[in-house]
Amino acid sequence: MASYTFTPRGVCAMKISFDIEDGVLRNVSFLGGCDGNLKAISKLLEGEDAQKAVNILKGNDCRGRGTSCADQLAIAVEQALEEE
Repeated sequence: MASYTFTPRGVCAMKISFDIEDGVLRNVSFLGGCDGNLKAISKLLEGEDAQKAVNILKGNDCRGRGTSCADQLAIAVEQALEEE
């Protein structure tokens, strides 16, 4: 299992952490941001295929920022998958 930490840009969350094990997301967590929503996203993604999560979350926008915490997670997971 590989662990990753990502510093998001343009959103309220200050840090995103997650693990990838055999292409599956584990232990997704956010520091800062909309606590309830981000906890829900983390629960929904537990055990999900990492690439599927990228496909679903990439491009989601928050308040016209051009990104969101979910989009930043997608970017982080995509980068992690490229490193593998």
